[in-house]
Amino acid sequence: MIIFAIVGVIVNGVAALKLKNEASMNARVLMLHLLEDVLGWAAILAVAISFIFWPNYILDAILSIIITLYILYNVLSNLKKTISLFLQGTPENVDIDKIDQKLRTIDKVISTHHTHVWSMDGANHILTTHLIVDKATTRDEIVRIKLKCKQLFEDLKLSHFTIEVELEDEVCLMIDRPHH
Repeated sequence: MIIFAIVGVIVNGVAALKLKNEASMNARVLMLHLLEDVLGWAAILAVAISFIFWPNYILDAILSIIITLYILYNVLSNLKKTISLFLQGTPENVDIDKIDQKLRTIDKVISTHHTHVWSMDGANHILTTHLIVDKATTRDEIVRIKLKCKQLFEDLKLSHFTIEVELEDEVCLMIDRPHH
Protein backbone atom coordinates (compact mmCIF):
# COMPACT_ATOMS: atom_id res chain seq x y z
CA MET A 1 0.00 0.00 0.00
CA ILE A 2 2.86 2.38 0.80
CA ILE A 3 4.47 1.86 -2.62
CA PHE A 4 1.16 2.45 -4.48
CA ALA A 5 0.54 5.58 -2.40
CA ILE A 6 4.00 7.00 -3.16
CA VAL A 7 3.54 6.33 -6.90
CA GLY A 8 0.04 7.87 -6.77
CA VAL A 9 1.29 11.03 -5.06
CA ILE A 10 4.16 11.43 -7.53
CA VAL A 11 2.19 10.75 -10.73
CA ASN A 12 -0.83 12.86 -9.81
CA GLY A 13 1.35 15.59 -8.30
CA VAL A 14 3.45 15.95 -11.45
CA ALA A 15 0.32 16.03 -13.63
CA ALA A 16 -1.28 18.70 -11.40
CA LEU A 17 1.88 20.83 -11.53
CA LYS A 18 1.87 20.71 -15.33
CA LEU A 19 -1.67 22.17 -15.34
CA LYS A 20 -0.99 24.75 -12.62
CA ASN A 21 -0.54 27.75 -14.95
CA GLU A 22 -3.28 26.91 -17.45
CA ALA A 23 -6.03 29.53 -17.66
CA SER A 24 -8.98 27.55 -19.02
CA MET A 25 -11.70 26.34 -16.68
CA ASN A 26 -11.32 22.79 -18.02
CA ALA A 27 -7.64 22.73 -17.08
CA ARG A 28 -8.40 24.23 -13.66
CA VAL A 29 -11.04 21.61 -12.89
CA LEU A 30 -8.70 18.83 -14.03
CA MET A 31 -5.89 20.24 -11.87
CA LEU A 32 -8.21 20.34 -8.83
CA HIS A 33 -9.24 16.74 -9.50
CA LEU A 34 -5.60 15.67 -9.66
CA LEU A 35 -4.88 17.54 -6.41
CA GLU A 36 -7.77 15.69 -4.78
CA ASP A 37 -6.20 12.43 -5.97
CA VAL A 38 -2.87 13.53 -4.48
CA LEU A 39 -4.63 14.16 -1.16
CA GLY A 40 -6.28 10.74 -1.34
CA TRP A 41 -2.99 8.99 -2.01
CA ALA A 42 -1.30 11.05 0.74
CA ALA A 43 -4.03 9.95 3.14
CA ILE A 44 -3.48 6.31 2.15
CA LEU A 45 0.26 6.79 2.70
CA ALA A 46 -0.27 8.36 6.13
CA VAL A 47 -2.67 5.61 7.22
CA ALA A 48 -0.38 2.86 5.90
CA ILE A 49 2.64 4.28 7.73
CA SER A 50 0.65 4.81 10.93
CA PHE A 51 -0.54 1.17 10.83
CA ILE A 52 3.07 0.02 10.99
CA PHE A 53 3.52 1.71 14.38
CA TRP A 54 0.00 2.07 15.72
CA PRO A 55 -3.12 0.54 14.14
CA ASN A 56 -5.59 3.42 14.44
CA TYR A 57 -8.69 2.80 12.31
CA ILE A 58 -10.24 6.23 12.90
CA LEU A 59 -7.41 8.04 11.09
CA ASP A 60 -8.71 6.83 7.71
CA ALA A 61 -12.19 8.22 8.44
CA ILE A 62 -10.82 11.56 9.69
CA LEU A 63 -8.64 12.03 6.62
CA SER A 64 -11.54 11.04 4.35
CA ILE A 65 -13.75 13.71 5.94
CA ILE A 66 -11.01 16.35 5.56
CA ILE A 67 -10.52 15.48 1.88
CA THR A 68 -14.29 15.53 1.33
CA LEU A 69 -14.51 19.01 2.88
CA TYR A 70 -11.67 20.20 0.62
CA ILE A 71 -13.48 18.83 -2.45
CA LEU A 72 -16.76 20.43 -1.35
CA TYR A 73 -15.02 23.78 -0.82
CA ASN A 74 -13.56 23.67 -4.35
CA VAL A 75 -16.88 22.66 -5.89
CA LEU A 76 -18.71 25.52 -4.20
CA SER A 77 -16.03 28.10 -4.97
CA ASN A 78 -16.00 27.18 -8.69
CA LEU A 79 -19.75 26.65 -9.11
CA LYS A 80 -20.51 30.31 -9.93
CA LYS A 81 -17.76 30.45 -12.57
CA THR A 82 -18.91 27.19 -14.12
CA ILE A 83 -22.55 28.28 -14.27
CA SER A 84 -21.48 31.60 -15.80
CA LEU A 85 -19.56 29.73 -18.51
CA PHE A 86 -22.54 27.47 -19.26
CA LEU A 87 -24.90 30.45 -19.44
CA GLN A 88 -22.40 32.44 -21.56
CA GLY A 89 -22.10 35.19 -18.97
CA THR A 90 -19.74 38.11 -19.39
CA PRO A 91 -16.33 37.25 -17.90
CA GLU A 92 -15.58 38.99 -14.59
CA ASN A 93 -12.64 40.99 -15.95
CA VAL A 94 -14.63 42.41 -18.90
CA ASP A 95 -16.47 45.73 -18.76
CA ILE A 96 -18.97 46.03 -21.64
CA ASP A 97 -19.38 49.80 -21.10
CA LYS A 98 -15.63 50.33 -21.50
CA ILE A 99 -15.66 48.22 -24.64
CA ASP A 100 -18.45 50.34 -26.11
CA GLN A 101 -16.57 53.52 -25.14
CA LYS A 102 -13.43 52.28 -26.90
CA LEU A 103 -15.41 51.33 -29.98
CA ARG A 104 -16.96 54.80 -30.18
CA THR A 105 -13.47 56.37 -30.25
CA ILE A 106 -12.84 54.82 -33.66
CA ASP A 107 -13.14 57.31 -36.52
CA LYS A 108 -16.52 57.06 -38.34
CA VAL A 109 -18.15 55.01 -35.54
CA ILE A 110 -21.22 56.87 -34.27
CA SER A 111 -22.56 54.37 -31.75
CA THR A 112 -22.72 50.72 -30.75
CA HIS A 113 -25.33 48.26 -29.58
CA HIS A 114 -25.72 44.54 -28.95
CA THR A 115 -22.19 44.28 -27.58
CA HIS A 116 -21.67 40.94 -25.88
CA VAL A 117 -18.60 39.13 -24.56
CA TRP A 118 -18.62 35.57 -23.27
CA SER A 119 -16.14 32.79 -22.80
CA MET A 120 -16.16 29.20 -23.89
CA ASP A 121 -13.47 28.05 -21.47
CA GLY A 122 -12.67 30.90 -19.10
CA ALA A 123 -9.52 31.88 -20.99
CA ASN A 124 -10.45 32.69 -24.59
CA HIS A 125 -13.29 35.12 -25.12
CA ILE A 126 -15.76 35.83 -27.90
CA LEU A 127 -17.05 39.31 -28.73
CA THR A 128 -19.99 40.33 -30.89
CA THR A 129 -21.11 43.88 -31.50
CA HIS A 130 -23.00 46.13 -33.87
CA LEU A 131 -21.28 49.34 -34.94
CA ILE A 132 -23.23 52.18 -36.45
CA VAL A 133 -21.05 54.18 -38.81
CA ASP A 134 -21.47 57.36 -40.81
CA LYS A 135 -23.57 56.65 -43.90
CA ALA A 136 -20.76 57.96 -46.13
CA THR A 137 -18.27 55.37 -44.81
CA THR A 138 -16.50 53.53 -47.63
CA ARG A 139 -15.71 49.83 -47.83
CA ASP A 140 -12.01 50.52 -47.19
CA GLU A 141 -12.89 52.56 -44.10
CA ILE A 142 -15.06 49.71 -42.80
CA VAL A 143 -12.12 47.32 -43.22
CA ARG A 144 -9.91 49.76 -41.28
CA ILE A 145 -12.58 50.04 -38.56
CA LYS A 146 -12.60 46.26 -38.17
CA LEU A 147 -8.80 46.15 -37.94
CA LYS A 148 -8.84 48.93 -35.36
CA CYS A 149 -11.39 46.93 -33.32
CA LYS A 150 -9.05 43.95 -33.30
CA GLN A 151 -6.16 46.15 -32.14
CA LEU A 152 -8.26 47.72 -29.37
CA PHE A 153 -9.07 44.37 -27.82
CA GLU A 154 -5.84 42.40 -27.96
CA ASP A 155 -5.75 42.46 -24.13
CA LEU A 156 -9.12 40.64 -23.92
CA LYS A 157 -7.65 37.43 -25.37
CA LEU A 158 -10.39 37.23 -27.97
CA SER A 159 -10.33 33.97 -29.87
CA HIS A 160 -13.19 35.13 -32.07
CA PHE A 161 -15.12 38.29 -32.71
CA THR A 162 -17.97 39.28 -34.99
CA ILE A 163 -18.58 42.89 -35.92
CA GLU A 164 -21.81 43.87 -37.61
CA VAL A 165 -21.35 47.21 -39.34
CA GLU A 166 -24.49 49.22 -39.99
CA LEU A 167 -24.80 52.55 -41.73
CA GLU A 168 -26.46 55.25 -39.63
CA ASP A 169 -29.65 55.25 -41.71
CA GLU A 170 -29.83 51.46 -41.94
CA VAL A 171 -32.40 49.40 -40.07
CA CYS A 172 -30.87 46.96 -37.60
CA LEU A 173 -32.41 43.55 -38.11
CA MET A 174 -31.99 42.84 -34.39
CA ILE A 175 -34.37 45.60 -33.28
CA ASP A 176 -36.41 46.35 -36.43
CA ARG A 177 -36.14 50.11 -36.24
CA PRO A 178 -33.79 52.79 -37.59
CA HIS A 179 -30.96 54.18 -35.43
CA HIS A 180 -30.70 57.85 -34.63
